[in-house]
Formats: sequence, structure tokens, C-alpha cells
Amino acid sequence: MKLLRYGPKGQEKPGLLDAGGQIRDLSGLLDDITPRTLGAAARDVLRALDPARLPLVPGTPRLGVPWSGISKIVAIGLNYHDHALEAKLPVPAEPVMFAKWLSCLNGPDDDVVEPLEASKLDWEVELGIVIGAEASNVSEAQALDYVAGYCLANDVTDRAFQMERSGGQWSKGKGFDTFGPVGPYLVTRDEIPDPQQLALWLDVNGERMQTGHTSRMIFSCAQLVSYCSRMMTLLPGDLIITGTPPGVGMGKQPPRFLHTGDVMTLGIDHLGQQRQRLVARR
Repeated sequence: MKLLRYGPKGQEKPGLLDAGGQIRDLSGLLDDITPRTLGAAARDVLRALDPARLPLVPGTPRLGVPWSGISKIVAIGLNYHDHALEAKLPVPAEPVMFAKWLSCLNGPDDDVVEPLEASKLDWEVELGIVIGAEASNVSEAQALDYVAGYCLANDVTDRAFQMERSGGQWSKGKGFDTFGPVGPYLVTRDEIPDPQQLALWLDVNGERMQTGHTSRMIFSCAQLVSYCSRMMTLLPGDLIITGTPPGVGMGKQPPRFLHTGDVMTLGIDHLGQQRQRLVARR
């Protein structure tokens, strides 16, 4: 099941994508897609619906973040062997964690806005894990039982703030407004039997920059959910973004960063695609 939210920013309605790739309206059944919707019982009810009996949404509406009510975004750094090498940083012995602020959340095809003083904007295609049940100190063996589903995310980053002006605080370069495109939809766990078997990619202006595979993660999705649940209580709706494969601008020789008007296009197997244009702050 592919859950989504569509419509103008701040006025999104709940929907789902049917087998033919058409959006079906869920607003007659739900006010919104929320952490409560992501629980196992609610997902079972939605899964039992016949999408063909739901109203068809005409046209190609804007898509928003696929669910509301996120309490936190936990981001994982240096989680692909090849990316750690290109960053010239040691392969971590434990997951590297940082935060992205909730105000960075953005629709999958919305513009990314340059922050004031931005100078080294970079791209990072990532697999997102969406929590479906409260998780505290869960085992690796049980960790994926707490997952509602998966999504595509772009961890847009200002490398100058992250690496040069941070004093070790990576979040400073990660959480600017619009730096968290998520979607186009949340794919429920039953459709992704093994999250370590997904290819992911990102282009800038049609040129392939990143090509990766989740089998190359240093820490698997199950390991990350378990580890994070020992650091904090994970709540339904929380998002863990799991790190990026090689090919970021910072790792190019010479480094290559985004400029006004550049377009990022990215995707993950079974999780859809995104497209963002970088625009100047007005």
C-alpha cells in the first residue's frame, strides 16, 4: 500500500496510489494520515479497502510529505562504506546520529530554497524508515516489527555550515527550511520484504551523481531501529533517514555543489521518485 497526501501546502488531503498509478482520495474515511493511521490495526483496515471504490483524484496535484505528526527526524551519517571513504572519514564503529529539524520537511517535488549565507549546497539520496509503533530498547531481531513502512528522502545539506562552521554540530548544516524533501509516498512494510535489497540513485541536471544499494549499508535498517530505540523512545510517525551512498558533491574531485536553478532528481526501487529545483531566497 502506498499512502500519500496531496493538495496545496498546509491543506493536504489523505490518499493512496492504486495499482495503476492513480491517486485515490481517502478523505471520506480519514481526516489525515497520522501516527494513528500508521499503527498495525489501522493499516490492516486500509489494506482491506478496494482502491477502485475510492474517488479518483483528477489531474496531477502537488504531493506533500506522505504523513503528518512526525515528532522527530533521526538522521544517520556515514552509513555506506563507499561514502565514508569518499568523505575521507573512518568507517564508524557505531551509527553516527544527528537531527534534522521538523521545519525542514518539504514535499517531494517542492522547490529547495537557498538559505542566507549558503555556499556549498549538496545532495544526499536516502532510504527513510517510518516508525509505526512505540519502540524503546527493542532487539535487532524484533526491530522491523516496529516499522510502518519506508520512503524516499533527500538529505539536502550545506557543507560549509556542516563541516566548517559547525564546531562538530552537523545539524547546523542539515536542518534549513526545505532541506527535508520526503515522499512521494509511504510504502507499507508488507510491500518491502527486505529493505536491504533496494537500489537508489540521484541525478543533478540529468547527470547521474549517485548510484547505490542498501545492501552496502554499514548498519542495516534493523540495526538502526534497535540502536536508535536505545538512545530514545521512537514514536509512531518518527522518521529515520539511513545515510547516503557515494557520489555527493563534497566527494567529487574537485568538489561540486548546487547552484541556483539546478534540478535534483532521485529515486529508490519501489519507493518512487522526487524532483526539486534549487531556487534563490526571495
